[in-house]
Amino acid sequence: MQIEYLRNFIKLTQFKSFSKLAQELPISQSTLSHQISQLEKEFGGKLINRSTKKFELTKAGEIFLKHAESIINIYDNCKREISEFFQQKIEDIIISASTIPGSHVLPKYIAEFRNKNPSVNFKILINNSQKSIENIKKGSADFAGIGSFMKYNRDGFDFIKIGEEKIKFICSPTHELLQDGNNSVSFDVLTKYPFVWREKGSGMRETFKNQFPKYKDLNIKLIINDNDSIISTVSDSNYIGIMSEIMTNKIPHLVKCLEIKEFPEVAKRSLYFLKLKNKELSELKNKFWEYIKQKIKF
Repeated sequence: MQIEYLRNFIKLTQFKSFSKLAQELPISQSTLSHQISQLEKEFGGKLINRSTKKFELTKAGEIFLKHAESIINIYDNCKREISEFFQQKIEDIIISASTIPGSHVLPKYIAEFRNKNPSVNFKILINNSQKSIENIKKGSADFAGIGSFMKYNRDGFDFIKIGEEKIKFICSPTHELLQDGNNSVSFDVLTKYPFVWREKGSGMRETFKNQFPKYKDLNIKLIINDNDSIISTVSDSNYIGIMSEIMTNKIPHLVKCLEIKEFPEVAKRSLYFLKLKNKELSELKNKFWEYIKQKIKF
């Protein structure tokens, strides 16, 4: 049993709606539903009556709610007292980031900062760029790592450039396009193969659409909302896709980059670390912001 599951169960009894609560949390509705199901599995019965349209706890759910609130209070009091005992404040820093900033750029610097500041706990939420910006705007995250500002005005944010990357077409290492040992193909040939790409809200998709108008000629067959699933799809089929060059260089056994004869550079983008402009941050969070600004220079 995880404390987070208990907190979300208590919040659910306040919102009385899975969909409304999911909009306020940095997790999807399906993840929230899974958490509640895990609690029900662990305690051996239904906590929420799903047979009625109106949100309603079962009798077991009412008992569980009472004890869940007690457990949360005990846990929070314990954490506070131990923190005071060690004369240090344990503070969470929550970062919502798209895949490349969150999994390939920021972790190194997060680890370095954590080693020097043991009183901080980092929570990294992997979302697309749009969701990450939404999370800092509604206060569900302190910072965001993004590959596109989407439709948001940059003037509303303070931001640090933390990287640059090229977007490449990819295919399976065993794809017939590579049978002659050459990864250079014409765009017309590429359009004959099924194409998979990211969902709306993805910074990569937004950049690709803006910089490569010929995308409309591609044979789009699938839309998938995470890079790992795209890699699995491409590596085991004749599909083609697009991917960050940073990521593809780390998995040459799964996917290969294609060079397009007519378009030597398909698309490229900058990566950013950002926070809401003029938002008041704690001393520790400000310290982390300045650390990133000092360490990553582009």
